[in-house]
Amino acid sequence: EKRGLEGFRPPCILTCMDKHQVVGVLRQMEKFLKGQEMRFNEGLRIMKSKLAALQNSVSKLPQADQSSAPTTCPSLEAPAHGTKFGSKYFVGHEVHFTCSPGYSLVGSATRVCRENGTWTGADVTCKDVSECASNPCQNGGTCVEGVNQYKCTCLQNWSGSHCQHQTQTAPPEWSVMNDPAFSRRPRCAQVNQAQHCSCDAGFHMSGTSDNSICQDVNECEVYRLDQGGKLCVHECVNVPGSYHCACPSGYKLLPDGRSCEDVDECLSQQHNCSRGTTCINMGGGFQCVNPECPHSHGDISYVKTSAFQCERNPCPMDSRSCHLAPKTVSFHYLSLPSNLKTPATLRFGIVGGNSRSIFVMQRSDRQTGELILVQQLRGPQEISVDVDMSEYSDRTFQAKHVARVHILVSPYNF
Repeated sequence: EKRGLEGFRPPCILTCMDKHQVVGVLRQMEKFLKGQEMRFNEGLRIMKSKLAALQNSVSKLPQADQSSAPTTCPSLEAPAHGTKFGSKYFVGHEVHFTCSPGYSLVGSATRVCRENGTWTGADVTCKDVSECASNPCQNGGTCVEGVNQYKCTCLQNWSGSHCQHQTQTAPPEWSVMNDPAFSRRPRCAQVNQAQHCSCDAGFHMSGTSDNSICQDVNECEVYRLDQGGKLCVHECVNVPGSYHCACPSGYKLLPDGRSCEDVDECLSQQHNCSRGTTCINMGGGFQCVNPECPHSHGDISYVKTSAFQCERNPCPMDSRSCHLAPKTVSFHYLSLPSNLKTPATLRFGIVGGNSRSIFVMQRSDRQTGELILVQQLRGPQEISVDVDMSEYSDRTFQAKHVARVHILVSPYNF
């Protein structure tokens, strides 16, 4: 009996929880199928409604009479002095119109045949165009009509196809007349049995229509006469058909073609300063300098510590005059333009360097300014102060100059 039960397995029995889960799934499936059925029925209903509406609209259309001819529009003729394009007059077809040279189209250039047997647009006519209607002759000239052309009869002292050129009895101030390099023959062409001449840019027509010549326009003089200020900052040079700006020696022309910039010969090594001297750039050139310390007198003497600085030698303890003498003497070079308007006002201020608000500028009187130390310094260090000098004339700003002052701070306080 025991051996008979060895291969026996009890049947799988669902728990109460398993039954509830299966019932829940079946209910969800039932809801899902009901929703699908409702959406399907709704779509079917909408399709039936649209089909019924379509059948209703088709039934209202008039019965096509296969034996009747298609709708046409009345025939159209080409206007006088014009041409018609298109020979079919069925619904939807187009007819186009153009006019012969010398005539302008009035009406609709394109007309379309409509379903009711009428044409769109308005009737077309070709109107004669007068060549003289636009008054092409200038300066009192009379316009004479021709075949598809016109001719201007000019008053005395005027020439050209439109009487646009004045016959010069005396050359204008801005014209170059006495140099063959500044004169050219005009370009002429025969157009509709009339000769038309023109000049290149930078030249103007001079002389009569039978004997005309192109003379150079002096742009530098035109600009001056128009009181437009300076065309060039330094010098304007007139050339045949144009002009260019030039700078004085020691300056170079900037990319704007009219302004000049000083060439720094010291920075570009274009100087000839000998050893022992220092190159100082100035407007339009340079100078080779070797500043000397003040001459010794009494107990006061100086020694040169750099190319631009001298320091006072130690003073005797009992020498008051030596202690009152400058401890250091430095040399600075400031380049100013010539012919400054007077009186001129110079204003100084700190504009840069690495001083970090260590100094401030203060005006002590009308002719004196002070550089005031407002923060304690610890050495050794080197401080640079960019001192700005602004130049004014009649309270109007003229120019700005900047000088860099180098200050060497000693690690000692004596």
